[in-house]
Amino acid sequence: MATFNSEEVVIARDPGFIYEFLADFGNFEKLMPPQVTDWKSDSESCSFNIQNMATLGMRFRSRIPNSRIDIVADGKVPFSFDLQCFIDESGPDTSRVKLQFNADLSPMLMMMASRPLGNFINILAVKLKEICESAS
Repeated sequence: MATFNSEEVVIARDPGFIYEFLADFGNFEKLMPPQVTDWKSDSESCSFNIQNMATLGMRFRSRIPNSRIDIVADGKVPFSFDLQCFIDESGPDTSRVKLQFNADLSPMLMMMASRPLGNFINILAVKLKEICESAS
């Protein structure tokens, strides 16, 4: 299993705000880069297409309020994966967030997808910071 960790981002928001944002797949669409198309979501799952790569589906596996969200692959996907969102309070109205993407990739897929997946997970973390800090 390959593991891709985002850089830890410090967000000027309390853990509850970040948790509520991430606990709604409707908000995940705002985090996605332009290569993601055909976004569909409901309260428990989502699916989308990554241009020139694959269609992926995700669903919530577990949620620990204000500290952690675990997401797993859902539906017909080219490889199994999970995404873990870790949220830690680091001060008054400040949180540290780290994302971890674990994927069961074949050696060939690992060579092709390693860099894009690493970039993807960092884009999610950076956009999460931007969106949460700019929300009123």
